[in-house]
Amino acid sequence: MTVRSLPPQVHVFVRDWLSANHVVLKSADGCIVVDSGYGKHAPLTLALIASRMGLDGRPLAKLVNTHCHSDHMGGNAAVKRAYGCPIAVPAGEAPLIEAWDERTLLLGYAGQQAERFTVDEVLQPGSTHVWGDLEWHALAAPGHDMAALVFFNDEHRLLISGDALWKNGYGLVMPPEILPDALPATQATLELIAGLGARTVIPGHGDPFDDVEAALERAFRRTRAFVADPQRMARHALKVLLMFTLLDRERMPLASLPAYVDRVAVYREFNALFFRMPADELAETLVAELERAGAARRENGELLPA
Repeated sequence: MTVRSLPPQVHVFVRDWLSANHVVLKSADGCIVVDSGYGKHAPLTLALIASRMGLDGRPLAKLVNTHCHSDHMGGNAAVKRAYGCPIAVPAGEAPLIEAWDERTLLLGYAGQQAERFTVDEVLQPGSTHVWGDLEWHALAAPGHDMAALVFFNDEHRLLISGDALWKNGYGLVMPPEILPDALPATQATLELIAGLGARTVIPGHGDPFDDVEAALERAFRRTRAFVADPQRMARHALKVLLMFTLLDRERMPLASLPAYVDRVAVYREFNALFFRMPADELAETLVAELERAGAARRENGELLPA
């Protein structure tokens, strides 16, 4: 499906599943960049936002995060070093960044990492901002991240959704046994988005899309499935996290996976709550499901992204 044209001052650099998309909101007196991607990809992030389709010689007035997971804020420190720009994060994320809460930020707890940075500005839910000569409403979008924001422009019915809504689903959500409010919050966020009447969505991952109603129906369907089967929800979360690590490392020895899932806290905690498997059995279950989904493959004793 062809996506209707974005406003001329909006450009999206579509990345992958390791780095979130970057949205550049252009203005002659200073541009805004939304989300900085993963730290490993910081050199490419800097090259993209400086390019002709990005800043193109304009000043960078501010770096904004939809939320503070490593694939969205991992390049923050590098961007700030390059441009000296302030960093603005959702208000609920600021104390987590200040404390560098590696559990809630899904860093060490989930086997991920990011370079530490300082917050210069907080973005309150319900606030309005003029970025790229357009008015954006910051709306609370808890679920995948309980402090996340989405940004909506009424004039063009344009939504920057972060990981609250993709064309096919949304970012992983912690099961009720881990975070009781996350799944109800996900449902409420989808209902909020449905009420906006957005015509185009710029997601945190994947291409911008116009078929918003169909995307919402898929997301609601996924939420219902998670409510009905908490074990499925838990397996999905661990597969997403393992796939992220695999994309980061590019290959993982199969023989090392049992020790990995026994060492990293999120796998240990989920295993104790949901599966009660030996570590080698849990590792094999996750690998087999990633293979069946066509996301990963085994080769010469290693697991590789497919």
